[in-house]
Amino acid sequence: MAVRGQDITSVIKRQIEEFGSDVTMVDVGTVVQVGDGVARVQGLSGARYTELIEFPNDVIGLALNLEEDSVGVVILGDDTKIKEGDEVRSTGRIAEVPVGEGLLGRVVDALGRPIDGKGPIKTDNTRPVERVAADVAHRKSVSVPMQTGIKSVDGMTPIGRGQRQLIIGDRSTGKSAIAIDTIINQKGGDLICIYVAVGQKASKVVQTVGILEANGAMEHTIVVAANSSDPAALQYIAPFSGTSMGEEFMEQGKDALIIYDDLSKHAWAYRQMSLLLRRPPGREAYPGDVFYLHSRLLERSARLDDASGGGSLTALPIIETQAGDVSGYIPTNVISITDGQIYLEADLFNSGIRPAVNVGLSVSRVGGAAQARAMRQVAGRLRLDLAQYRELVTFAQFGTSDLDAATIAQLDRGRVVTEVLKQLQYEPMSMGEQVSIMYAVTNGYMDDVPQDRLRDFEIAFHRYMETSHQDVINAIMEKKELNDEISASLVSAITEFKKTGVY
Repeated sequence: MAVRGQDITSVIKRQIEEFGSDVTMVDVGTVVQVGDGVARVQGLSGARYTELIEFPNDVIGLALNLEEDSVGVVILGDDTKIKEGDEVRSTGRIAEVPVGEGLLGRVVDALGRPIDGKGPIKTDNTRPVERVAADVAHRKSVSVPMQTGIKSVDGMTPIGRGQRQLIIGDRSTGKSAIAIDTIINQKGGDLICIYVAVGQKASKVVQTVGILEANGAMEHTIVVAANSSDPAALQYIAPFSGTSMGEEFMEQGKDALIIYDDLSKHAWAYRQMSLLLRRPPGREAYPGDVFYLHSRLLERSARLDDASGGGSLTALPIIETQAGDVSGYIPTNVISITDGQIYLEADLFNSGIRPAVNVGLSVSRVGGAAQARAMRQVAGRLRLDLAQYRELVTFAQFGTSDLDAATIAQLDRGRVVTEVLKQLQYEPMSMGEQVSIMYAVTNGYMDDVPQDRLRDFEIAFHRYMETSHQDVINAIMEKKELNDEISASLVSAITEFKKTGVY
């Protein structure tokens, strides 16, 4: 049957009317200058702060300087693939990273891309890298302890869930060791850990991951690595990416811990980027907003109220000082942002006291409210005993002939406390173990033990408690306070152990 001309016309008309495609506007610009990981682009009039910018050869950049006639873009990749005159497109996407439980046990880069050779990350959720911190109305006070497993920290500078506790000290004084021991101590617990390595050698990151795997701690840990060989832009963004991953767990009502190792290198990377973007340098050549950089990062760590999910994000930022100078620009910035600091001293470290915690300069401004009552009962006098000992020992080195009996007793007690607070790396202790040995120290049961036998005494005592009095340790862990019954059991156990003389 022949189709009439009118029918053909109506079919064509209908097809023309129905024809259409989504027209999308893309902001396009041109590279006018590139070098040192920074590109200056003209034409991206609609670009937003921290928007991802697409360069040729699959290179991505981050818009950081939004100026009147150009946009300063830091390049998250190889800048040698970009040349003057290249066409640039805005993506419309603010920088974001994958989040969720699929990241647990993985090592990722600053953009959440896997770098451990274990295949793609199995997660569909993403979160923006930069986000405004929860306001005061949605937070609640810190009241749940975050056990590090380190006697000198849990006893004298306790940390609560949702707290920000700075670890500060010179290079090679055991700062990372405290952070790694804390991660290992969460094995079998409910705390998810995120370790952000900024500006470290790739070999050191591999070594850290190996230690965590050997101790069964990678199952609850995410490692975000921006190595020293990576562009400054990736080192800048890594701590923010790790925080976004932690916030996902916090808002699900879970508890998370994030370690920034370290923020000194983070500040260096930011300074490098800022100066290349031609931002004016301020004090010590750092731009004026470096304080805001770290404050908006650390303010995202909090303990949310029940209406907001009830989760928490605890932060342990690490800062490296130069020759013990805690009054430097970056150290004072971060000290003023955090809720306390653990100060590690090079002289103590070199004299064999490890962890090398300086009691006088270390403080926890909120963790005491979260400290288990049992720990507070036995550790209350430790700080005082140690501080007095450190003052007296300077005078005592000239000889003890003129010292009275009370001062000599104080010196002896200080030596015992100092020895007991030493702890081997990668051997965190449960709260029950810490309370039992501290009870023995503070109540004078170890005063008569020769100093060279104190270490052996402690090892044998823990073994004895584990085999013969595990019920006492369990009672301390369960009750979280020393009542008369538990105290009597502890005294009995210590007395029995001393009679064996196995140490």
